[in-house]
Amino acid sequence: MNLLSKYSFALLVFLLLPGVALGARIKDIAAFDGVRQNQLIGYGLVVGLNGSGDSDQTKFPVQSLVGALERLGLTVNRGDITVKNVAAVMVTADLPPFAKQGNRLDVLVSSMGDAKSLAGGTLMMAPLKGADGQVYAVAQGPVLTNSFSYGGQAASAVKNHPTAGTVPEGALVERELPNVLANRSVLKLNLHQSDFTTASRIASAINGRFQGSASLTDPGSVQVAIPADYQNRVVEFVADLERLDVNPDVTAKVVMNERTGTIVMGENVRISTVAVSHGNLTVVVKETPKVSQPAPLSKGGTTVVVPRTDLKVAEEKVNLSLVREGANLGDVVRGLNTLGVTPRDLLGIMQAIKAAGALNAELSVM
Repeated sequence: MNLLSKYSFALLVFLLLPGVALGARIKDIAAFDGVRQNQLIGYGLVVGLNGSGDSDQTKFPVQSLVGALERLGLTVNRGDITVKNVAAVMVTADLPPFAKQGNRLDVLVSSMGDAKSLAGGTLMMAPLKGADGQVYAVAQGPVLTNSFSYGGQAASAVKNHPTAGTVPEGALVERELPNVLANRSVLKLNLHQSDFTTASRIASAINGRFQGSASLTDPGSVQVAIPADYQNRVVEFVADLERLDVNPDVTAKVVMNERTGTIVMGENVRISTVAVSHGNLTVVVKETPKVSQPAPLSKGGTTVVVPRTDLKVAEEKVNLSLVREGANLGDVVRGLNTLGVTPRDLLGIMQAIKAAGALNAELSVM
C-alpha cells in the first residue's frame, strides 16, 4: 500500500507522462491587450428594510433620501425625517469587454453605515461610474442576502452576512466601451504568466498557422500582425488564433501546506540522488502522585503527597534510505514513497533535501 492510500493527508501530484504534450489553448494562457473587465462603483440607497436600516447617527443616508425626494418633485425638511428602513450602500460591478447597451450585470451591494441587515430591501436607482468618472451602467432592484438578523435586548440570531448582498442582473449597461480591436493592424497578446519559453512557443504556434505574423519583444507579450487575408475580418482572425494549442512551460515548484499536510509538485520537479534517514523520538512523562497517611491513632504523623513519575522513551528505528535521481515526476514520487513516511513528515524531509541542494525546484511553504 503506497503513501497516498495509507494516510488521510494525501500527497497531491500532477503526474504528466514524459513524451506526451498536453497543450493549452492560447485563450486560456494569454489575453489581447485591452480586452479585459473594468470595475464600476456607485453610491445608492436601499429602502424597504424592516427597521434594520441606518440609525440617526449616520447622517448621509437622510441627506441622500432628501435629495432623492427633491428630484422626484417633493420638498421635505431634513429635520422631519426619522426613518430606520433606509441604508446607504456602495454598489460595485464588473463591466465585461464588448458589453453592449441593454446588457445586464450582477451587482454587489455593501452597507456603509450601521445598518443591521439589508435583507428584504430594494436598491434605488444608482449610477455606476468607471475610473474615468463616466456613467457606464445604472443599477436597481431587490437585494438578496441569503441571510437574516433578528434579536432583542437579551438575545439575537444572525445567519451569514446580512449587511452585504447582490442584485442579480440588477444593472443595465448604458455606455459601451471603445472597440479596442477596430482599425488595428497589430495586436498585442499578453501572457497571464510571463515566461520566455512559453512566449517563444506561442510565437512559433502562431507563425506555424499564420506565416510571419508573430514577433517577440519581451517574455510577457507577443506582437501579432493581422494577415492581409484578415484585414477586414479581425474577429475571425482572433477566433482562429486563440484556438491554437500551446504547451506552456512552468517553473519547477513544490508547494507545501503545513496546516493540512498537503504537498503539490509541478511536472518539472527533479531530485538528485540523496540518502535520507528520518526517525521519531517520543518521550512520555506521566505524573501519578500518591497520598501517604499515618497509621490510625498514631501521634505526630502527617499526611503527605508522594510524587510518582512514569517515564517512557521510544525511538523509531529507521534505516538510511537512498532516494535515487528521478528523470520525471513519477520517479520522484516513487522514490519518496519508499521512505514510508506520512505527508507531515515529508514536509520536513523536503525542506532538508532542499537545504542539502538536492531538490532542483522552488520550495514554497504555505
